[in-house]
Amino acid sequence: MLTLIDGQVQDLCPSDDRGLTYGQGVFETLPCTEGQPWLWPAHLQRLLRGCRQLKIPCEALEAQLHADLQQLPQQDGVLKILVTAGSGGRGYALPEPIYPRRILQFSPRPYWPDAPFHQGIRARVCQLRLAHQPALAGLKHLNRLEQVLARSEWSDPGIREGILLSYQDELIEGTMSNLFLVKAGQLFTPDLSQTGVSGIMRNYLIDMATDLSLPVQIKGLTLEDLWAADEVFFCNSLIAIWPLVALEEQSFAIGPITRCLQKVLQERRYPC
Repeated sequence: MLTLIDGQVQDLCPSDDRGLTYGQGVFETLPCTEGQPWLWPAHLQRLLRGCRQLKIPCEALEAQLHADLQQLPQQDGVLKILVTAGSGGRGYALPEPIYPRRILQFSPRPYWPDAPFHQGIRARVCQLRLAHQPALAGLKHLNRLEQVLARSEWSDPGIREGILLSYQDELIEGTMSNLFLVKAGQLFTPDLSQTGVSGIMRNYLIDMATDLSLPVQIKGLTLEDLWAADEVFFCNSLIAIWPLVALEEQSFAIGPITRCLQKVLQERRYPC
């Protein structure tokens, strides 16, 4: 794995980095083909939006990351970018000035021998509930404790994802993915204005469906809506689309809308 910290090849980060001590930072994970990141403009904009929300200066970030990307190997892989508030400051008060830190990690793409893109996956409903925090909703910030605890609820390798609800019993997302339902030919995805991560693949699929004249609604959903769905699938930038075929005792078909979206991704040569 190649690691760059502030543009230099190294893998040591200061112990007083605020991303480590307070989780004050954001990150992106995205596939690369021959060293070129997919959907880069969208990932960059979410990164910048998160930095602004977390009070991390980002005026120079786009140019700095552009230079960092030139150092990546020209091969297929996975790029993880972290931007933290850097070192300094005692307690929660922001240091003055803030010097952001950039960490890039480039690693091989994961291999899934059971072909979940084609065959679908089993999932479970997690006991952990997500808290509402609209100030952080949508961001991919470094505080992932809810997801870590939710993922610790099972060890069965046959279960590939867990479904997360809010304390208000709203359907939100998977532990590592966003969620779409299909009912009567229409796509639905949960409202994320109070909690959850606004995924880049989620937004890409919403735009794709619109281009294909497939109706999409972003709205409050419940577990009952999921049980009643004709099709269900998970998505993120690395897995693309994983259809749900079994949730606890209920089976789901991989339906025509899911297959249509998968086909378009493949036609666009997105790494699936």
